[in-house]
Amino acid sequence: MFEHITIIGIGLIGSSMARAIKRGKLATRLVVCDANEDALRIAKNLDIGDDYIHEAVEAVRDSDLVVLAVPMMAMESIVRDIAAHMKAGSILTDVGSVKECVITSLAPIIPDHVHLIPGHPVAGTENSGPNAGFASLFDGRWCILTPPIGADEQATNLLDQFWSHIGANVEIMDAAHHDRVLAITSHVPHLIAYNIVGTASDMEEITRSEVIKYSAGGFRDFTRIAASDPTMWRDVFLTNKDAVLEMLGRFSEDLTALQRAIRWGDGDALEALFTRTRDVRRRIIDAGQDEDTPDFGRTHED
Repeated sequence: MFEHITIIGIGLIGSSMARAIKRGKLATRLVVCDANEDALRIAKNLDIGDDYIHEAVEAVRDSDLVVLAVPMMAMESIVRDIAAHMKAGSILTDVGSVKECVITSLAPIIPDHVHLIPGHPVAGTENSGPNAGFASLFDGRWCILTPPIGADEQATNLLDQFWSHIGANVEIMDAAHHDRVLAITSHVPHLIAYNIVGTASDMEEITRSEVIKYSAGGFRDFTRIAASDPTMWRDVFLTNKDAVLEMLGRFSEDLTALQRAIRWGDGDALEALFTRTRDVRRRIIDAGQDEDTPDFGRTHED
């Protein structure tokens, strides 16, 4: 689909994209770029690209598609360096979890001959680094594109087709709406996980060894989410703070209502909530966003 693709940042998402691009033969030349020389060396050993370049300016020369797979707050600095060196008619996209800040920070600094089409593949694991990637990460998952007002329609359609060939289902969405939706479906759940694990770790009457030794399924799965990349999630909360704070306010109100129901022994209210939320789980499975397997698909002996 492209003569030359450059991926800047070779962590979980970047390395998975590289593998998917090679699987689908979507580029004649795939350039992998990362400021971390160790990550670049690992990527080269894994043979997930065609060229491995440390400097972003050199990596984007003659590139038809440039993908920013770096933490949110690193993007502007990188684009300031590469903007003047990007090919006329090329597409600049990203894989970040917040979209409005990408448009507001990058649109003013890229040349008119470059098409900015922000994107967000809603897929991932708690692992990070080039070793963590796999080509099927995006299969059957959603990728949301948030082209700014006036974006080139042909470039948007081409990126849409690109993600479809990678295996994703593509949705076009307004950037601000995307940030509100992801605040409640992704960002706040991660924040809650970080907080619960942190609270358990800080409790003086329960030792850390007991927290680890007696971790029940619920807490154990919170720790899986809380193992996600700290730098990436720091940037997510700082760049989407308005939507996250709004959703946290709603969550706090609902939590207060739940606290009141427990205090006053209101079993009917508790059961009604739990019944409604169980239905949400069933609908997620029906939509193909998870599998209906016991214990989140973990293998167990008979």
